[in-house]
Amino acid sequence: MESAALIAAWLAVASNGLAGVIGAVQWWRVVPSRSFWALARVGQGFAIAQALVASGLYVAGFDPGNGLYWLYALLPVLVGFIAEGVRIASAHEVLESRGLENAQAMEDLDEAGQRSVVIAILRREMGVATLAALVVAFLALRAIVEI
Repeated sequence: MESAALIAAWLAVASNGLAGVIGAVQWWRVVPSRSFWALARVGQGFAIAQALVASGLYVAGFDPGNGLYWLYALLPVLVGFIAEGVRIASAHEVLESRGLENAQAMEDLDEAGQRSVVIAILRREMGVATLAALVVAFLALRAIVEI
């Protein structure tokens, strides 16, 4: 049972860590990245898989070395949900910071202004998802330590 917990946690660490590093580099360079988003979604999938494996192990009677394992194995799913909420709200924050009531108000901007708003929204969303991926990778690493 321990090996299943370790494999699930290592997959969550690797996928989210890679997504976090690529996201940080692309965020810094202000370059939207489809590959980052694909990796971020894969990382979220492995975080969910880790939580499902942990749930199954709990039902099967697995006894990790420390009870904190359960927290570190399940918390990444909550981090993902919170990050998605913050990511969705980030578009509104960018529009508001530029004095735009909603996305339709961007039509009054010239092409460069519209592009600037879109890049700002994408960058903020990438920043939120990058931080979430790094936090999930850390939590999964802590789960490994607590097994």
